[in-house]
Amino acid sequence: MIETAVMRKLTLRLLPVLVVGYFVAILDRANLGVAALTMNADLGLSAAAFGVAASVFFVPYVLLEVPSNLALQRFGARLWIARIMITWGVISGLHAIVWNAESLYVMRALLGAAEAGFFPGVIFYLTQWIPAAHRGRVLAGFTAGIPIALVIGTPLSGMLLNLDGWMGLHGWQWMYIIEALPAVALGVAIPFLLPNKVGDAKFLTDQEKEWLSTTLERERLVREAAGGPKHSLLKSLFSPQVLLFALCYYGLTNLNGAVSTFLPQILLPFGLGNTATTFVAAVPYLFGLVGMLVIGRFADRPGRRATALYTALAISAVGLVASALVDQPTLKLIALCFAAFGVFGVLPGFWGLPTALLAGTAAAGGIALINALGNLSSVVNPAVIGVIRERTGDFNGGLLWLAAMAVLAALVLTLILRLWGSRATAGTGGVVDAHR
Repeated sequence: MIETAVMRKLTLRLLPVLVVGYFVAILDRANLGVAALTMNADLGLSAAAFGVAASVFFVPYVLLEVPSNLALQRFGARLWIARIMITWGVISGLHAIVWNAESLYVMRALLGAAEAGFFPGVIFYLTQWIPAAHRGRVLAGFTAGIPIALVIGTPLSGMLLNLDGWMGLHGWQWMYIIEALPAVALGVAIPFLLPNKVGDAKFLTDQEKEWLSTTLERERLVREAAGGPKHSLLKSLFSPQVLLFALCYYGLTNLNGAVSTFLPQILLPFGLGNTATTFVAAVPYLFGLVGMLVIGRFADRPGRRATALYTALAISAVGLVASALVDQPTLKLIALCFAAFGVFGVLPGFWGLPTALLAGTAAAGGIALINALGNLSSVVNPAVIGVIRERTGDFNGGLLWLAAMAVLAALVLTLILRLWGSRATAGTGGVVDAHR
């Protein structure tokens, strides 16, 4: 069957490159949490100052998301994604030269500016290749780069801390230098690995290209006929759909970003030591990877997308509340694993919704705007959790705050499905009709 052959080729040809790219992006963003195990003392950072450092990354990241995604549409995915990766790799390595809180703030802001547009750019790129009926599984495969990076990268970063003192550098400085290299190398290779459009895909036969182009064009016409935002960027920026999706994503990024940033510090009081702590911190991310794959596949079944999202959010909330209420190390870790299954599992299913409703320039601008506004949570949230930690002496209050964000996301999701669920169904052949 031609559909099966095309999807197999697309999955094998495009997804590994994009997953590795996202793996590196998350590694270079999240290694701040591991560096904090020794860097905070070396630089004299308080919990609140560390929270600000984690937050400031997202200020330029949010501001530059839409311009970056429009540039990707204008110049092509290969060149723009390569530019993003090379610049963020260089700046990530330069984290090794920070000497106080203020210099760390500047470097985090520059990293946010460099990385802006990568995630929504890849999401938009995949919508130009992957038919809606297969998008949940493919997006699950791509976003699996998050837990994979945290499963592998967290203990790897922890081991690099043991290089402390080698050639006169701290372990966290070596961590930043070494982990920056893959981004630069992959950025150089990207133009040779990714085709810009279906017509450039030498790995597809002419018949397969024709089937894929026809299928994607038919879906685009159906979306536009259903009344979704079309070619006006301005319309997409002020669309109630985009703004509500952004609010829902705000709740989701609260969960994801805060867990990955603070988990090593949450586990540190267990008394395991720095390296052992980072290995234990990888365990919840492994459950998160399983959640992504399981829930992403379930979300692609007709009439099951909303059910998948609500299930993931419920698991997130229950796990986070349980982890806040127990202090026994083993039980707390089990609760965090349970929470991670839902926290990470909800992401691929969520992105199947806006990509089903947006078309044309509105897709490039709208997807970027959803990601940008949603990531405002990452400006506010680390600072809030840092303050809670300083005032209470633990992270339990912060975990309850995150559980409330899961509830917020579920409420907004309900509103979205009530207002536009049938329209999305018309555009995707039943992808989001579970609310009926």
